[in-house]
Amino acid sequence: MLTPHENTLALPVGTTLDRFIMRKQEDFPYATGELSQLLRDIALAAKIVNREVNRAGLTTIIGSMGQENVQGEQQQKLDVEANIRFIRALTNGQEACAVLSEEEDDIIHTGNCQGRYVVAIDPLDGSSNIDVNVSIGTIFSIYRRVTPVGVEATREDFLQGGRAQVAAGYILYGSSTMMVYSTGAGVVGFTYENSLGEFFLSHPSISIPRAGQVFSCNEGYWFDYPEYVREYLTQCKRDQFSGRYVGSLVADYHRNLLKGGIYLYPPTKKAPDGKLRLLYEGFPLAFLIEQAGGQAYAGTTPVLDIVPTDFHQRSPLFIGSADQVESLLSYAAETASA
Repeated sequence: MLTPHENTLALPVGTTLDRFIMRKQEDFPYATGELSQLLRDIALAAKIVNREVNRAGLTTIIGSMGQENVQGEQQQKLDVEANIRFIRALTNGQEACAVLSEEEDDIIHTGNCQGRYVVAIDPLDGSSNIDVNVSIGTIFSIYRRVTPVGVEATREDFLQGGRAQVAAGYILYGSSTMMVYSTGAGVVGFTYENSLGEFFLSHPSISIPRAGQVFSCNEGYWFDYPEYVREYLTQCKRDQFSGRYVGSLVADYHRNLLKGGIYLYPPTKKAPDGKLRLLYEGFPLAFLIEQAGGQAYAGTTPVLDIVPTDFHQRSPLFIGSADQVESLLSYAAETASA
């Protein structure tokens, strides 16, 4: 009979992110290794941010910077830290020719005009929750540039639309740190092993249940929601669905992705065009959810079909299990035809 120690030694180490990327490189539309390196660069920055998040209560990086970002929101110290880490990693990796950050006004040129990819990123979504130890995350999307190699990237490289993404994903900093991404061939998830400093494959094929019984939204805005959204949510309550809302987009999205459910951020009277950022949140999360078998709509339009016109364009978001999203859309159709 094996001792507990011998049982532990008998367990396989698992597949690291690097090894998985190398094995799957032939699945990429352009298998030159550049996209693989980009994912590694993002993972490297995520490890550093993970370290800072875990030390947040013991250092001086929690709290507000006392200034607003381009979105008009109070910048948190960790927002600035994460922004620097990801831009530095993508610049030093020399595969991205430019980066667009939710924290910056304009394109950040990396100095590598030979790079064939651009990256749009929200370095730290939900960072105000760090003070109360609630899960937060990073969201990213990758595009193959449309401008000629050898010149600086332009607006056209970032405003191609969600269907042009070649990869997208997020990192969740929670009870464990996970990196979830897709290159257009399904969704995979990796869990960070702190003692080894590696991401290991933990979710080889993520698919969202078609029918969920969870709704996630801020009901504090109930009276500002469109009528069809209130009617849909009322029916959810009659059916005894569970309301689950952390207030951190990546955390709410991740739970629903694994267990089934719908996340709603409807238009309101104060924000009639929605509040979530299309390039940094809507497009990458919609890309992932469709790869996982779910649906994502901005009002009654598929998120990935929206033609972006601005770097910091906002949008409503209904995203999650297909049956729940379709049910919500049926309420919208009934209201429109009434």
